[in-house]
Amino acid sequence: MAEKKSKRPLLVPVDFSSHSEAALVQACEWSECMKLPVTVLHVVHDPSEMPGYYQQVAKKKQLVRMEDVAMEMFDEFLGAVKKNHPDLKSLHKVETMLVIGLPVTRILQVAEKIKASMVVMGSQGRTGLEHMLLGSKAEQVVRLCPIPVTIVKSEQQ
Repeated sequence: MAEKKSKRPLLVPVDFSSHSEAALVQACEWSECMKLPVTVLHVVHDPSEMPGYYQQVAKKKQLVRMEDVAMEMFDEFLGAVKKNHPDLKSLHKVETMLVIGLPVTRILQVAEKIKASMVVMGSQGRTGLEHMLLGSKAEQVVRLCPIPVTIVKSEQQ
């Protein structure tokens, strides 16, 4: 008997912005058409990897607290998206992941780990000097990711 192939999920990294909401909604709409699961990912920045943001290395209990705060924000974000889009059934079936690390690196690692079929993410679409100074996580993911990446912008500016 042929082994049933598992469906490769759409990976949606979120930062709780309106652009992330637009990306999540788009991914859920596609998931209903393509019959694919959706995994929503939030990456908590690891303070030890971000010199300049903290003067001292964070203690373990601060990391736990940071994760707790991030998880609460994650739950609030998903609740708000579900409330804003009550007819989108696939929103109620999403899997969630919260990981710690550098966002671009962790997005790429999670995409590989879950064998994602595509990454769908929001972007603010910065241009000019602001883009050059800050860089774009979305742009880095597009350049480095071995699977298709779709960038979604919200209508709110």
